[in-house]
Amino acid sequence: MINRPLKILLLGDTSNFHNTLAVGLRSYGHDVTVASDGTQWMDTKRDINLSRRLKGKAGGALLWLDMRYGPVSRRLVGYDVVSLSGTHFVRLRPERLRSIFEMVKRCNSHLFMTALATDTFFIEECLDPNSKLAYSEWRVDGQETLYGLERNDIARSWLSDPLRGYCNYLAENAEGVVTALYEYDLSVRRAFPSEKICYGGIPIDTESIEFRPIDIKPGEKVKLFLGYPSRRMLEKGAERLLEVARQVKKDYSELCELDIVTDLPLVEFKQHLSDSHVVIDQLYSYTPATTALMAMAMGKTVMSGGEADFYSFIAEPELRPIVNVVPDNRAIYNSLVHLVTHPEELSWRGIEGRKFVEKHNDTRIVAGRYLRAWQHFTNINTKQLAE
Repeated sequence: MINRPLKILLLGDTSNFHNTLAVGLRSYGHDVTVASDGTQWMDTKRDINLSRRLKGKAGGALLWLDMRYGPVSRRLVGYDVVSLSGTHFVRLRPERLRSIFEMVKRCNSHLFMTALATDTFFIEECLDPNSKLAYSEWRVDGQETLYGLERNDIARSWLSDPLRGYCNYLAENAEGVVTALYEYDLSVRRAFPSEKICYGGIPIDTESIEFRPIDIKPGEKVKLFLGYPSRRMLEKGAERLLEVARQVKKDYSELCELDIVTDLPLVEFKQHLSDSHVVIDQLYSYTPATTALMAMAMGKTVMSGGEADFYSFIAEPELRPIVNVVPDNRAIYNSLVHLVTHPEELSWRGIEGRKFVEKHNDTRIVAGRYLRAWQHFTNINTKQLAE
């Protein structure tokens, strides 16, 4: 047994995932360091800054040298546990990522990975005609989406021999994988044996998020919100959601208003979330992701992934507050019109949404899953593990 807190390195970050997970791990008494680039435009908190100091190839080379041989490299060693933010945990080419992976694995006690972003396994799952996923950003009912057509280069790249080999190498050499979404849990089963897979979920720091029940007064407009990163517009289905939301705004202008933002730092983005009533999140997900869960913690009604398969996966029979969005413009329109014309429904959805996040995604709950997963994978044991 380790008679001290674990020393943990969370390497890389996506949408503030690792930074929020660190809050939960620290609540158990562990010593946690987050190393990331702050998810670029989001500028999230980190203890070790992995942002590129220069643009282009020169910036990548400089970052790699710093992580492999320079001052940063000396801050990436000596940990009990290292958790990677997906296979693309730093913005570098696969051959450079592999060398960093090998160094980190060699110079620390245990190395794990979180499945939380696109990789070879996820692409394979989305393109498999026998997949349990009826739709994704790549295909809907077997037909390519606009994103699949326009960004086919991304799919080809992940399915190429170099990237496929790199992802398989990580799967073979990481001691286990913790999954963030139902979709990723499905996809990693293509590469990891079941005993090396545990579900973690997305951590949300509910203690730092104020819950404010929605109470629409007579004559008050329903505030609709849609925010997205511009470079991921098609991936999130935002172009279709925007089209429908603008049509609803036009048809029911006396009942609603629409706030649209893109590429905001996290602090500003949260303020827009806080000022809204209904958050229109993303189109192709079976599962609510970070934006939807933050909004639910605030007491907002969200339109996002809320498929029956997801609720069954997390064993949730009662709390189902999410307005499930499917890739059908007429269905999206009808769902949004229903909310705009029945504002009294927003209050109970908001209350149940907060309960849902506290039950399934509070950062301490997710951190506990991580700690138990790491123990399961390796028999790590510590007094402060997940008490």
